[in-house]
Amino acid sequence: MNRTEFIIATAIILFAAFMLGWFASWLIHRLSRVTRAEMGELESMAQQLHEAEEGRDRAVDELETREADLVTKLSTAESELRAARDELRETHTEIEELRAYIDRKLGKKG
Repeated sequence: MNRTEFIIATAIILFAAFMLGWFASWLIHRLSRVTRAEMGELESMAQQLHEAEEGRDRAVDELETREADLVTKLSTAESELRAARDELRETHTEIEELRAYIDRKLGKKG
């Protein structure tokens, strides 16, 4: 094999390797590219995800508002309960004092 044949054989091998690499690149690009339908689907999924996140945020805000309202109502109810218990205690004491007074008055007359 002389020098010219070696250069031609090397050129053919390099060209074949280049063509094989180009074909592999084209094939990979062709198989992995995103189609318009897939892009539309991805955009639709992104929009749905965004809407779902907004809905979740609204639900969390509403939950926090309701929780704050319920805590306020609970505090109010506890205050009213304490006041009612104090009134009952005072009333019970007053009733006992009245009973003792009546018993003393009836005991002196009888």
